[in-house]
Amino acid sequence: MTRPRGRAGGRAGTRPDPMALALALARRAAVRGEVPVGAVVVDGRTGEVLVRRHNRTRLDTDPTAHAEILAIRAAAKKAGAARLAHCDLYVTLEPCPMCAQAISFARLRRLYFGASDPKGGGVEHGPRIFSQKTCFHAPEVIGGLRERECGELLKEFFRERR
Repeated sequence: MTRPRGRAGGRAGTRPDPMALALALARRAAVRGEVPVGAVVVDGRTGEVLVRRHNRTRLDTDPTAHAEILAIRAAAKKAGAARLAHCDLYVTLEPCPMCAQAISFARLRRLYFGASDPKGGGVEHGPRIFSQKTCFHAPEVIGGLRERECGELLKEFFRERR
């Protein structure tokens, strides 16, 4: 895993910070009773934000409605292609194995994530999908982007539910 250096997502002042957008989406999800995870797909060539999504598993009564899956679906539809080789995904939490597999299938160029997920993660933890011989494509992974802020949001959400 590579640790982030400086500001990700374009030149300072010219483009919105994708992780800040993902965090705002995660907060919106929390207000709606969803696990606070936000995801943003960015065109890696231009820095343009293509789609923004948050978890909707409860709202959609769909266990697969994770922010990453919804963002990948919307970006593929917008691009008119199943492969998103020039796109980067920013997500507030380490993707689960299902989402990591979808990231691989979509051929995303880079994955940026905030908080690690020792219990449910599928990138640095658990099955480590991108390290498996059966993985078709492994994106460049940059973890720990705004890690403290992303982690605190999740801790607060679950603390309130106990």
